[in-house]
Amino acid sequence: MRIDSNQTAPLSPESGRSSSAGASGVEKRAPIRSALGEDSAQLSGAQVQVQALVAQALQFPEVRQEKIDALRQSILGGSYQPTAKQVAEAVFAHLAA
Repeated sequence: MRIDSNQTAPLSPESGRSSSAGASGVEKRAPIRSALGEDSAQLSGAQVQVQALVAQALQFPEVRQEKIDALRQSILGGSYQPTAKQVAEAVFAHLAA
C-alpha cells in the first residue's frame, strides 16, 4: 500500500464528498487519481437491453379483452369444444415457438 501525503482527505462513500469542510463550511471535493493518473468508467449495456425489450414488447399484438371474455364465457358455458386436431395443432404450434 502506498500513502500519498499530497492527496487530500478521502471521499466518504455516502455523499461522494470530502469528509473535511473548508473555512466557509462548504465541503471540498478530493481529487481522485488512479494508478495510471487517469480516471476511467465502464457503462453497462443495460440501457441497450431495455430498449431491445421495449421494442419486442411493442411487436406483440394488442390484447382485445372483449374476445378473451367471449372465449372465456364459451368455455365456462360448455359451448367451446375444439376438435382433437385443433388441440394437437395448438400444442405443436406452442412447442415450435
